[in-house]
Amino acid sequence: MTDKQYDDAILDSNAIDPTDVDGNPIPVTIPIMLAPGVKVVYTTRLGGTSEGDYAHCNLGGKSGDDPNHVLANRVALSNAIDAKLSLVSQVHSGVAVDVDELFVMNRPFGFDVSGGKGETAQQVGETAQQVGETADEPAVVEADGQVTAQKNVALGMFAADCLPVLMADPEAGVIGAAHCGRRGLQNGVIGATIEKMVSKGARPERIVATLGPCICGDCYEVGGDIADEFDAQFPGTFTLSRFGQPGIDIAAAALQELAKAGVPADNVVSSRARVNAATQYLSEDEELAEICQADGEGEPQLAERFKKIRRSLCTLENPLWFSHRRATIAGKAHEGRMLALIVRE
Repeated sequence: MTDKQYDDAILDSNAIDPTDVDGNPIPVTIPIMLAPGVKVVYTTRLGGTSEGDYAHCNLGGKSGDDPNHVLANRVALSNAIDAKLSLVSQVHSGVAVDVDELFVMNRPFGFDVSGGKGETAQQVGETAQQVGETADEPAVVEADGQVTAQKNVALGMFAADCLPVLMADPEAGVIGAAHCGRRGLQNGVIGATIEKMVSKGARPERIVATLGPCICGDCYEVGGDIADEFDAQFPGTFTLSRFGQPGIDIAAAALQELAKAGVPADNVVSSRARVNAATQYLSEDEELAEICQADGEGEPQLAERFKKIRRSLCTLENPLWFSHRRATIAGKAHEGRMLALIVRE
């Protein structure tokens, strides 16, 4: 697909009303066709009901945001992408789960075992009655990888600097998603997710993958000992960060893990062109300008923020994304979470 086609698709996908028929904000997302019948979606900070440090489209349920806002954002996202969400509790592990063994509609937006408080007790009860389940809170499932062969189930990975890796074997009809922070990569979460995909009929040489937004190697500052340990496991990932301290490149490590699992390098599709086009299109967005004016995470003028973007996929540099590091630099105790999703249509 050419850059021109990417630009046209972005313009088409964003030329929609900012609110639904009930007046609720519609999440602004960046869709990517990873393979025939397989779509990847990145949410942004735009098009939600959350306020303050979580403005506006926070989808994480553990960060202290108003649960009703999180629920509204998740329901709106499910409606916008016309798929049910699948959410697990991410703990920086090397564990992946087969969602097909677990999935049940226990929330208005889909399947949630993330442990977040995404809705009121009354809403839980109403949903439980609709699906024939009890109104008890679902059990928490701790994992950092998910796989499914179902259509219209969007595997979601929360992120605010960590790297989401989205994968599919379109021939087998199997998709997977992995949450790749430093520890998850060291614990082998990509390999574990691919193993689960293979158990459902996928073949590594047929898997296509893309790397989502994450903090880049120039911005991911860690201690020297941590950087040395990480580089020993993933050679060449040691960096000297823009802050003058040792850093690591988690995206480079993920590429090594994909290759180790048997995914050909030519099967890794870059998300950059699509995200570049979206970033350019939203460079004068009024809602994004409002967020930057109020968030205290950099220059208050949107144009000044955009001048400093060197890598549109870097969560610290691009104000479209939530960033734990950027919030920490600003002295904040909280920040929101995006979702990177993959779905079979």
